[in-house]
Amino acid sequence: MYPALIGKKVGMTQVFDEGGALHPVTVVQAGPCVVLQVKNARIDGYEAVQIGYEDMRDQRATRPAIGHAAAARTRPKKVIREVRLAEPLQQVQVGQTWTVELFKDVHFVDVTGDTKGKGFAGVMKRHGFGGQPASHGTERKHRSPGSIASHGTDRGHGGNIKKGKRMPGHMGAVRRTSRNHRLVGVDAENGLLLIKGSLPGPNGGVLFIRRSRTAKAERA
Repeated sequence: MYPALIGKKVGMTQVFDEGGALHPVTVVQAGPCVVLQVKNARIDGYEAVQIGYEDMRDQRATRPAIGHAAAARTRPKKVIREVRLAEPLQQVQVGQTWTVELFKDVHFVDVTGDTKGKGFAGVMKRHGFGGQPASHGTERKHRSPGSIASHGTDRGHGGNIKKGKRMPGHMGAVRRTSRNHRLVGVDAENGLLLIKGSLPGPNGGVLFIRRSRTAKAERA
């Protein structure tokens, strides 16, 4: 069974290993997740397992969502994710419940979540610009990006600013995947994962945790 779960970020703490070394870890309340659908290449064009997390009231769900969850004998879910597979898993059945016990033999994980939203931010906060000189002649423009016309326009193709030009704008609240975090501990009784390091998003944010794809075997 492929290790993957949906959970919520609880916060950060620290733990000590057997050698007395301190490790900063993020606590994630992961699962239980219900298998809502098992997709296959013959019908859907690819192999995948669809899991759902956290029940929602029928009044807030659409009729298709209620019927989709009823096929797995469960309630409609607030969060649904798919786990892509290279080959089908024969032991996975619709309606199964996945818990943190899936990760008992996993050493490294990849975590996906939405970063903290920072609202509208200037170029110094958003992109790390140095700002204008704080000397004679600079008046009320210390945090300004400076001129953008000569390098910003797409000359020959119109006068608009090029897409991707670093300017003030909305910062944060984007999907990010943080890779190769060491899984320090699994608390099966309380449904907790202790993952070394900081993870994307605020406390209470939804995270998608799966076994690392790029961690080398010898690191485990």
